[in-house]
Amino acid sequence: MKTKVNLIVLFTTCFLLTSCYSVRLRSINGTPQPDPISNRDDYYRHMEVVEIDTVIKIDLTSKDFTYLIKETDKCKTGKLHTVEFRNTFEGSLLSMVTFGRKRKMKIKYVCMKPAN
Repeated sequence: MKTKVNLIVLFTTCFLLTSCYSVRLRSINGTPQPDPISNRDDYYRHMEVVEIDTVIKIDLTSKDFTYLIKETDKCKTGKLHTVEFRNTFEGSLLSMVTFGRKRKMKIKYVCMKPAN
């Protein structure tokens, strides 16, 4: 009985540790779009960051999902400088319960500064 409990605790711990991660992709060409009034104290200091926290739905017939970045006031060029994808335990649990059909995504991106 005690070994079963230990195995469950070990499995749960491994699942929790592997389910929370973030990946950041950054371009070495171009300059990030500045945000002079930003008071952030993290990696994105002095950058205009767009944050998306959403649940995407993927059909059984589709193999991928595409999110289009358009030219807006927050992203004047429509070109990306930095993209960060964060996966959490909550997102992994939702994906597991829905068999991968729904995924909770937390994305941050910084657009490139427009050329003068």
